[in-house]
Amino acid sequence: MTVNLNGLSLGIGSLRQHYLNGDFTPRDLLDALRAKAATYAEYGIWIHQLTESEVAPYLAALEQRAIADLPLYGIPFAIKDNIDLAGIPTTAACAAFAYTPQDSAFVVRRLLDAGAIPVGKTNLDQFATGLVGVRSPYGVCRNSFDPEMISGGSSSGSAVAVALGLASFALGSDTAGSGRIPACFNNLVGFKPSLGLVSTTGLVPACRSLDCVSLFTLTADDANTVFSYAEGEDSADCYSRANPFSNSKRHYGTHEGSLRVGVPAKDQLEFFGHRGYEQAWQAALQQLQDRGVDVFEIDFSAFMEAARTLYEGPWVAERYITASDLINNQPDALLDVTRIIIERGKEVSGVDSFAAQYRLKSLRKQAQKILERIDCLLTPTAGRPYRIAEVLANPIELNSNLGYYTNYMNLFDLTAVAVPTGFTDSGFPFGVTLAAERDSDRLLLSIAKRMQGIFQVHLAREPGVADTGISMPSAEQRHVSVAVCGAHLEGQPLNWQLTERGGVLKERTVSAPRYHLYALAGGKIMRPAMMLANDSSGRAIEVEVWSLPASEFGSFVAAIPPPLGIGKVILANNTQVPGFICEVSGLVGAQDITQFGSWRAYLRHLAEPIKCDVPA
Repeated sequence: MTVNLNGLSLGIGSLRQHYLNGDFTPRDLLDALRAKAATYAEYGIWIHQLTESEVAPYLAALEQRAIADLPLYGIPFAIKDNIDLAGIPTTAACAAFAYTPQDSAFVVRRLLDAGAIPVGKTNLDQFATGLVGVRSPYGVCRNSFDPEMISGGSSSGSAVAVALGLASFALGSDTAGSGRIPACFNNLVGFKPSLGLVSTTGLVPACRSLDCVSLFTLTADDANTVFSYAEGEDSADCYSRANPFSNSKRHYGTHEGSLRVGVPAKDQLEFFGHRGYEQAWQAALQQLQDRGVDVFEIDFSAFMEAARTLYEGPWVAERYITASDLINNQPDALLDVTRIIIERGKEVSGVDSFAAQYRLKSLRKQAQKILERIDCLLTPTAGRPYRIAEVLANPIELNSNLGYYTNYMNLFDLTAVAVPTGFTDSGFPFGVTLAAERDSDRLLLSIAKRMQGIFQVHLAREPGVADTGISMPSAEQRHVSVAVCGAHLEGQPLNWQLTERGGVLKERTVSAPRYHLYALAGGKIMRPAMMLANDSSGRAIEVEVWSLPASEFGSFVAAIPPPLGIGKVILANNTQVPGFICEVSGLVGAQDITQFGSWRAYLRHLAEPIKCDVPA
């Protein structure tokens, strides 16, 4: 089947619905994406795009599984080429360094296990050293909005692949801002988790003590969904740790109520002469204040000083550890600018290292006092964008400018989300970054979702599309009706799975008189199943129809355990809405309770006291 990619959203929930509807298969989609990628060959996105034969084993494995079993079933994703994918060379954008791993990175394996499909290894600034996207022997990666502008780096290809509709999400890495700067310049959400929550086993280190695997997505919802399957403690990674319950996926949703954000004082803001970004920042603040967000200035000096230490201080020695053999034995294997930056690391002394750590601790204390007073820090993601020619002419200074609002983040062990907020007068994307204390990831993603609702920016980019605003769908298009008959009914144990996703009860009604109702055997929570009758023995079953935000439908479906899944339920008025169906194998040991006509009536029957006839 040929997939028409024009107007097709690659958002996770949208694709999942297409698969459930049978509109096309993952194999169909991957064929279409491969053809589309060929039209962007000059953008320098890929170091290795998977061939049809290389992706075939992943598709074959997927075709043996049910959609309901895999939360990321058939979702295409790109991988920054400093993260391992089994059988595909990892280069870190340096051919002399390249190796072919036998195993995929821990995070990649988790995503593959959830059903995601890799589409390729993406270009990057060599050894993830840079925020520009031009430092690669595999070519300059061009911006998705303006090919003469930088894409941002170092996770350049990952961001552009998502922005141009070649992948639903992408893995990057973030040490100094590499997962946020490209998100800003390509109109995406860029999520940098707290240190240690996503394993870095299989990631070529930049600064191992600071490295994070980051995510590029179209929405905060998608970032949360991918994070839910990317996170996990890894015994092979000494920096890996478990995510506390307070930061678990159960705590994600649209942030409501009061919101206090701290912004740098006016005299601490820096836009490096770019009037467009300065105006976009002021416009973003005004929009937030108009929507009731409490915005007030904080002293940004501790964050600024910490940011300078990342490259000016001893942490560059960590970069030297990874590339030292090449620098000492094959210096020409590295780009000049990359070698110049990294080789400084061999001059770092122990005295320098400890002195810098002491100062960093002091700065962290100052930052902590500020963060305790606010829900999150809010800054521009970048002070300004640059043209490719400008960066090639002045590579170090302009790269340093890009780290003004980003370099402190991992030194302070904060979590961060870059969120698009609008465009400059010239039509170039602008965005802000939210930051909060470690293990506030779900809170921050929830705030990011709230801000996406405020700014309503159409994400990603198809070149040639002039509209830089968002065309909001109707209320009916923004929501999905879901019929439930059991544990998801109002007041029942799983109803929270609807309400916490913003679900609203539309009506209580009954199905068409064509169903049997069963009480399933086993499970921690009692559940029923409706089955369409093959004869006239069926009857109407009481159901509730809930309205669920379309953006939440995919994660709702992903949480449904077998033997249940989502299909179409026929209501009494002969309309069909998504609702729970059951595999035939799931009826083994089940009790036919059709005569009760509803799950609630059956539960009342179970609660009735047993009557015993006692002789007089």
